[in-house]
Order: sequence, then structure tokens, then C-alpha cells
Amino acid sequence: MSRDATFCVILLSLLKPMAIIKNSSIFDGINTFNMKLIIRVLTTSILVLLLSHFMTGVHVASFTTALFVAIVLGLLNIFIKPILVLFTLPITFFTLGLFLLVINGLIIILCDNIVGGFTVDTFFTAFLFSILLSVSQSIVNAFIGEK
Repeated sequence: MSRDATFCVILLSLLKPMAIIKNSSIFDGINTFNMKLIIRVLTTSILVLLLSHFMTGVHVASFTTALFVAIVLGLLNIFIKPILVLFTLPITFFTLGLFLLVINGLIIILCDNIVGGFTVDTFFTAFLFSILLSVSQSIVNAFIGEK
């Protein structure tokens, strides 16, 4: 088994225990919203690390950096993305919503400028990274039972 395949198997094997931990009685003191948030941030950081391993233009220094990227991406999607969507509503309307993919790429570039240790070489790389991250998040969230 190659080094890349081993890395992928290790990261994917971490996802199933997260679904088991979510249903465990160890975390009875943590409410469901907080637990879902923790699982979502952890899965996003694992996916950022996995995608950076396979994409040549995306570089992540460590798992801690990937964790910060996941948190910053979440905050940017909450606070900055709605403002960008509002300002670009006419363009989004004329492109039938495809301009939202450009906004996602801009959010990745903004995250690149905020988080040290996370670099994206070009806008096209950020654009492709945002699409792959969104699709992989959807697949993983369906796999572990997130809605």
C-alpha cells in the first residue's frame, strides 16, 4: 500500500468513530448542538488536511492549522459570505447561481490571508478546493448522519 493510500485510510478511519462518539454517553453534559458543532469542525479540518495532501496548490502546515482553517471558514461563511451574496445578487441572478462558486473561492482566498500556515497558490486552485471541500463535506455529513 502506498503512502498516500495509507494516509487516506487513516483519515477516513477516523470518521466512523466520530459517529460512535456522538452517540456515546460520555458526552451527556454537552448538548447536541455543541457536539454536532465539534464533529463538524473536526471533519472539516480532516477534509482540509486530506484535500491539501492531494491538491498541489493547497498547503497546510499541520493538523492544528487545518483546525484553525475549519474554524475561520465557518466564521467567514457566517459573517462575510451573506454580505458578499447580497452585494453580488444581480450577477448571481444572471449567472443562475453559478457566481456563488466564485464567492466560495473568494472566501478560501480570504481564509488564506487570515490563517498562517495555510496557503493557496491561485484563485483557480481556491475555486477547485472550495468545490471539492463542499462536495466532500456533504458526503461525510451524510455518512456520519449529520443533517
